[in-house]
Amino acid sequence: MSNFTPTERTKVRRKPERGSYDRELIYRILDEAFVCHVAFIADGQPFLVPTNYVRVGDKLFLHGSTASRLMKTLASGAPFCLSVTLLDGIVCAPSATGHSVNYRSVVVMGKAEPVEGEAAKLAAMRDFVEYVIRGRWATVRPPTEQELKGTLVLSVPLVEASAKVRTGFAVNADEDYAVPAWTGVIPMKWRAEAPIRDPRGNASIAAPPNIQQYSRPQ
Repeated sequence: MSNFTPTERTKVRRKPERGSYDRELIYRILDEAFVCHVAFIADGQPFLVPTNYVRVGDKLFLHGSTASRLMKTLASGAPFCLSVTLLDGIVCAPSATGHSVNYRSVVVMGKAEPVEGEAAKLAAMRDFVEYVIRGRWATVRPPTEQELKGTLVLSVPLVEASAKVRTGFAVNADEDYAVPAWTGVIPMKWRAEAPIRDPRGNASIAAPPNIQQYSRPQ
C-alpha cells in the first residue's frame, strides 16, 4: 500500500513532525470515525458542514438529499476540503499556554463525482449502513425507489490526503515543572452507552450483539 504524495495543499507545515502521509494510518483514522466536516464555497460564501461518510477502498462516499446545497455544490465538481478528528486526550501542562490535546486527524482535498445508476447507489447505501453498524443492512427495510431518487451519492477518489497526530505529555521546559500543578494526560475514549429501545419498536425483539456491544471501528 503506497503512501500518499504530499502536495502544496496537504503538506503539514505547522509541527511537521506530527504529519504523516502513510495511507494505512490515514485509512485507520477514517475507518474509526464516521462524521466529517466538509468545507466548500457556494455563491462566494464559505460553508463548513458536518456529514457522515464511508470509505470503500481508495474512495470516500458521501450521501444526502438531492436538494442539499452541500451535495449540489460538490456534485458540480467544485473543489472542497474534508476533515475528521479523533480526540484521544487532554494534555495538562505546568503552564497555561502549554496545555494541548492528543488527537488523530485527517485532511482530504478533492472533487466529487456523482454515483449513477440504481444498483450502484443501492450498493453505496448498503456500505453506509454497514460502515456504521456491521450486519444491520440484513435486518432493516432497504431504500425504496423513491428514496433512492431523492438521494444523491457522491464518490471522492482519495488522491490528496494527510494525517496529523499528537501523542504524549506537555512539551514545557523542565523549569516550568516547579509550579504546584498536576500535570499529565486525561485520556478520552469514544464509546457507546447502553442502547435505548424505540417505544414504537417490537418489544419482543432483543437488541442484537452488534447493538449491545457497539464499538468503533466496525
